[in-house]
Amino acid sequence: MWRYEKRLQFPVNIKKRDLRMARVILTQYGGPDGELAAALRYLNQRYSMPDDYGRAMLTDIGTEELAHVEMVATMVRQLMEGASIEEIKAAGLDPHYAVRGMDLFPSDPFGNPFTAAYIGAVGDPLADISENMAAEQKARAVYENLINLATDQDVIQPLLWLREREVVHFNMFKQLWERYKNINLKK
Repeated sequence: MWRYEKRLQFPVNIKKRDLRMARVILTQYGGPDGELAAALRYLNQRYSMPDDYGRAMLTDIGTEELAHVEMVATMVRQLMEGASIEEIKAAGLDPHYAVRGMDLFPSDPFGNPFTAAYIGAVGDPLADISENMAAEQKARAVYENLINLATDQDVIQPLLWLREREVVHFNMFKQLWERYKNINLKK
């Protein structure tokens, strides 16, 4: 099932430290509309899909979302590389540093930790797929907000790529919803 290539899906090579940007990008690591929530949502929902096609799609998208977690974590880490205590304080990351040091922790920019409450699943394929389409649109909007906040092309390019993947996933879920909408999904 797994073939791990030791490279990111899209290269991340940020050369300039920017703790302000690292703090806001954290939302795509552990925030409500972030990559970790999406990965866990899809990997859980796959078990309630009515056929192998739906299960395979959710598995594929869910595992890709895990790769996106890796990209976002890399971005945050590179943006924080070599930061001084003064820079950490100035960026408002001192509460995070006090508890986690320079380690990443899934949270939003406000420091709220990731919660399983972000994982939408009700066991109804059409409802879950509708939730997934909405989740992809919310993630797309967040990426657009992050792009608007960014000034460094080394940050913007991976964000643009991740934003595009949200659009691709939305369209895949839309096709799956269309596939299931007129069939009896009751077991």
